[in-house]
Amino acid sequence: MEILQQRSTTAQVWQAAEEFIRLFHRENAGAGDPRARLAVVRAELADTGTYVQTPAELVHGARVAWRNSNRCIGRLYWNSLRVRDRRGLTDADAIAAECFDHLREATNGGRVRPTITVFAPETPDRPGPVIWSEQLVRYAGYGDHPSITVGDARNAPLTGALLQLGWSGGAGTPFDLLPLVVQGVDDKPRWFDTPADAVLEVPIDHPDGDGWADWRLRWHAVPAISNMCLEIGGIHYPAAPFNGWYMGTEIGARNLADTDRYNLLPAVARRLGLDTSSDRSLWKDRALVELNRAVLHSFDRAGVTIADHHSESRRFLSHMEREERKGREVGADWSWIVPPISGSATPVFHRTYEDRPSSTAYVHHRGAQERAQGRDLV
Repeated sequence: MEILQQRSTTAQVWQAAEEFIRLFHRENAGAGDPRARLAVVRAELADTGTYVQTPAELVHGARVAWRNSNRCIGRLYWNSLRVRDRRGLTDADAIAAECFDHLREATNGGRVRPTITVFAPETPDRPGPVIWSEQLVRYAGYGDHPSITVGDARNAPLTGALLQLGWSGGAGTPFDLLPLVVQGVDDKPRWFDTPADAVLEVPIDHPDGDGWADWRLRWHAVPAISNMCLEIGGIHYPAAPFNGWYMGTEIGARNLADTDRYNLLPAVARRLGLDTSSDRSLWKDRALVELNRAVLHSFDRAGVTIADHHSESRRFLSHMEREERKGREVGADWSWIVPPISGSATPVFHRTYEDRPSSTAYVHHRGAQERAQGRDLV
């Protein structure tokens, strides 16, 4: 599969580089006058068509990309992002090993740390490596129809492709760890079994008991996005997995509740004895609240970092106020910032936002979503 994006011209790279270098020097005390650095970058571009960012530029750029993420509500913590510089790696085996180390370090015994690992960039001479998997941790979906899928229905196409490639499958439970799919430079995509010791999982139970533990529900602790490209100052890093920590609704209102994922609301409603004969009984709403209570309760009991949507909404407005005091405008996508449960009960609901583009950002490039589903993997 062709994974190169349309090449930027040297002039376009220079424009983005100049903008970023000036931003870096403006926001980092002691960086000094940017003119000397800009002269070096211009010379590199003239000689090679690209340039190498300094470690400090990479760190600041990755953090600013998080600051610019219009769909992320948790940006108050952008300046705490830990950056693992692995730009020298282009081989799939080494990249997979570092991805698993990323998970171990980010998990941090349950005190989840926002982390990014940055692998080799694209250059005029070659593509960069690519991680096909949507996240570093995904659960298998066995079956070809949502009504009979065991596991995560979203991942059924990728699971099927991996089985055709020779993966033997897991134990057949709803929470079997999928292999990680990595494509190195000048290589075809390959899969790597996810080590159990790299993934912390939280058993899901309900604070009121009621036999929820019998379902053996669980979810992993670290949401590490791995199929987005990090773009900084005209340089593209196609393999740059990053994580924050979960907001409870991501698990309880989406992953476990969506009809094209685990579709648990009917089962929760039956467990609660709710009348499901009519939507007017609001059985879905009541089941959704209890499922979200179970997620928050379980992560808290396990000592694993998780945010609730009310607290995170207030923190996002604090982030906006802090950025505005620094003279920086904050972009946001309302449809992503407003939580998928009790939206109007949160302060982020009652205002509008501008979805501002940025040249320093995390971007889904063409074909990323198709690769995450295993298309053309076989």
